[in-house]
Amino acid sequence: MAEPSFSLRTPEDDDIPRRICDSCGFVAYENPKIVVGSVVRHEGRILLCRRAIEPRRGFWTIPAGYLELNETPEDGARREAREEAEAELSIERLLAVYSVPRISQVQLIYRAQLKTSHFAPGPESLDVALFAPAEIPYGELAFPSVHWALAHDAEAKNGAPPVPFANPPGETGNRMPDGRSIAPGEG
Repeated sequence: MAEPSFSLRTPEDDDIPRRICDSCGFVAYENPKIVVGSVVRHEGRILLCRRAIEPRRGFWTIPAGYLELNETPEDGARREAREEAEAELSIERLLAVYSVPRISQVQLIYRAQLKTSHFAPGPESLDVALFAPAEIPYGELAFPSVHWALAHDAEAKNGAPPVPFANPPGETGNRMPDGRSIAPGEG
């Protein structure tokens, strides 16, 4: 059987060029990736993971990663916490929906609690730790959305209405809160 051949063309009733199979007309749509994660609290402290993988190896993040096929977002957030921090979560609610168009991501971030006090580094983490809010190493956080999630979690803890937050006005994930740019490929 011959390998399919694709050409970049604009389908009828569309305005975006897409990869279309030259023999059968199949349109190979490319869609954003969905990331799921959680701001996890335990006894007033927040669980962070020091990344063992690129991008941003060695920086701290919340447990998060790509949603798998046939998985609910909540189950994905629980799985990511198990994989990165050996942590079992109780999901409380959706905290925020963030858009990072430069890397075609939509992020669903939850508020959660540890079910038990056990946690340990998984294969994608160099270290995991619980931080009091005043101890969080903000200068060592991996991504703009981690800053956003921690800030939105603090607002929720202080009584903000239980609606999902979104990107700060004008922010698309291209820079850290201190104005530093994120290099291409750094997530």
